[in-house]
Amino acid sequence: MTQKIGVVIVAAGSGSRFGDPLPKQYHMLGGKSLLGHCIDCFAGHTSADLIQIVYNPDHQDWYDQTIREACCGSDIPQPVAGGTTRQQSVLNGLRALNAKSPDIVLIHDAARPGISDTVITRVIGALKTHAGAIPTLPVADTIKQADGNNIILRSIPRDSLHRAQTPQGFVFKTIFDAHTQFEGQELTDDASLLEQLGVDVVCVEGAASNDKITQRDDFGRAQDWIETTETKETSMSQEEYRAGTGFDVHRFAPGDHCILCGIKVPHTARLDGHSDADVGLHTLTDAILGAIGAGDIGQHFPPSDMQWKGAASDIFLKHAADLVRQRGGRIVNVDLTLICERPKIGPHTPAMRQKVAEILAIDVDRVNVKATTTEKLGFTGREEGIAAQAAVSVAVPVK
Repeated sequence: MTQKIGVVIVAAGSGSRFGDPLPKQYHMLGGKSLLGHCIDCFAGHTSADLIQIVYNPDHQDWYDQTIREACCGSDIPQPVAGGTTRQQSVLNGLRALNAKSPDIVLIHDAARPGISDTVITRVIGALKTHAGAIPTLPVADTIKQADGNNIILRSIPRDSLHRAQTPQGFVFKTIFDAHTQFEGQELTDDASLLEQLGVDVVCVEGAASNDKITQRDDFGRAQDWIETTETKETSMSQEEYRAGTGFDVHRFAPGDHCILCGIKVPHTARLDGHSDADVGLHTLTDAILGAIGAGDIGQHFPPSDMQWKGAASDIFLKHAADLVRQRGGRIVNVDLTLICERPKIGPHTPAMRQKVAEILAIDVDRVNVKATTTEKLGFTGREEGIAAQAAVSVAVPVK
């Protein structure tokens, strides 16, 4: 009889150790977010409606973008909110799956995008004879135990040591009951709960590509893995790089602040326009559309359409980024120059970079925002308005 396989993907963390405002599970890797890689891999082993994602509701926009990109995203059930600990987050996911009565469940961390079909198959196979199974790798380095003063006490034989990975697989009822019993406690991983109960958990062979992404250096390692995989697997298209440029102008009107790159900048005037007149985001939108040959902002959001009156311009920029991803592409970097005498842009550029990175769902180090003046010449020199120009680079699959 075919086993009904449930999956819990834990994606509720903030990724504070990763050192970026964009949570690591939503960082792009090979044109797809880390979470997106996990979803697509598990979708090959079970039906999409048995994939339960646990997330942080504060990340809703990033999550929605990931689901739109996933191959089976439209069939994924609504996510459930995580808890204050990973263990509570897993229990929340198991509770959501319980109504669907899976026979076994695979519990996976979204920070492991290098999960492979082979490892998943090994875990599932081991559950035919065991209540729990986890992928592991042997420990290659010599392990030393030290005291509080870092004085070595002893060397620990490494022959029996294993580095645990995910997905950790279990008979559903066994792990659900264990998580319920230990609710409120915090153990290191899901297998630890069964260890506490004396239930055997078997190790199967893991994979180096499945190591967890914790620090920014780990992301570089994962990128190397993706590039190697793309080289070996002809199913993944080669990329070509494209450039796009944008230019926009908005005049000043009576007001007390300007919206620039999504940031409220105090000033003696506002920018006039049909939407919120964010000249920075408008320029970036045009540049991205230009890079993929998709026209300009006016074609997608006509000023004659009243639904865009007063609209926040992040809607426009997100739309342009969505079009890139719908084509299987990714935004490599964006560079924006704001041209004006006043307001002073420099103090606000860090916040602007963070905001643009958030809207585009890319690393902040791929975003540059700077400013210049025209030495009192022209309409910007007369402080009649602000101009902006942008250059972007995108990578898209070769057709």
